[in-house]
Amino acid sequence: MSGARIVFMGTGEIALPTFRWLAASETPPVALVTQPDRPAGRRRELKPSVLKTMAVDAGMPVLQPEKARDPAFLDDLASLRPDLIIVMAYGQILPVRLIELPPLGCVNLHASLLPKYRGAACIQAAIDAGDPETGITLMHVVRELDAGDVILRHAIPITGQDTGGSLHDRLAGVARGVMEEGLPMLLSGTAPRTPQAALGEATKVPKLERDDGRIDWTWPAARIERRLRAYDPWPGCWSETPDGRRLKILGASPREEGGASAGRLIETPEGPMVECGIGTLLLGEVQPEGSRKMAAADWWRGFRGQPPERLG
Repeated sequence: MSGARIVFMGTGEIALPTFRWLAASETPPVALVTQPDRPAGRRRELKPSVLKTMAVDAGMPVLQPEKARDPAFLDDLASLRPDLIIVMAYGQILPVRLIELPPLGCVNLHASLLPKYRGAACIQAAIDAGDPETGITLMHVVRELDAGDVILRHAIPITGQDTGGSLHDRLAGVARGVMEEGLPMLLSGTAPRTPQAALGEATKVPKLERDDGRIDWTWPAARIERRLRAYDPWPGCWSETPDGRRLKILGASPREEGGASAGRLIETPEGPMVECGIGTLLLGEVQPEGSRKMAAADWWRGFRGQPPERLG
């Protein structure tokens, strides 16, 4: 469809490569819809999304409704006469009126191989579960969260070194390629529809909160190590010392030996180890509450002969 009017809806940085490509394409978005500026940093100053900054620099109109179901916003969106709405990491549930507005459809780029994970924490869930692969799915948006028919899926392997941050960045690049492949089909009205029921069972993964990073030392060491990588950089993983202070665990390596008493700290020539339900974890880097990041061995030596007996 030549001269199609596209509206892009996105907030998270994972959407930036796709938005940048679209903005430079033959059918650039006629507007960006993104979340309102939010307080950030120590001074809690209002900060725009990276997509908004790019759109403003390009002279593109920007809409920032507090709620996507707001009638005034929906009227403004309708006045743009969008033929197609593309969504990625927008951050809100979309109302039916918005979904049904564009004649060519409302589609979403989702960071998992649907229906594997639906929801906000799909990148972390894939690493946490030890999945061998994940990917990007381009799908039609429906009322139910991440349940629409699939247009395209592109898979990539998950490595043993991937963190939530590194996998996020790789998937951001994959999403651009999926959009580049899918856009001609969407504009020509030939985009396929594969029901998710034909692709497997769905698992819902809600948004993560800071306290979700608390470590359960009764788990096997290998599972805890995956959790550490999955929750890096957000929400991070932590445990408590006997005095009730939080200790962020920023890196650790699993060991097969030990594991008789979950949470017990052991001094070794390599540094402190923590016993787990199965095996042990050699702590690499930690951050004590109210302090800087440091090597776990330095943290251990700082106790001057009286380190804590256990964590958790």
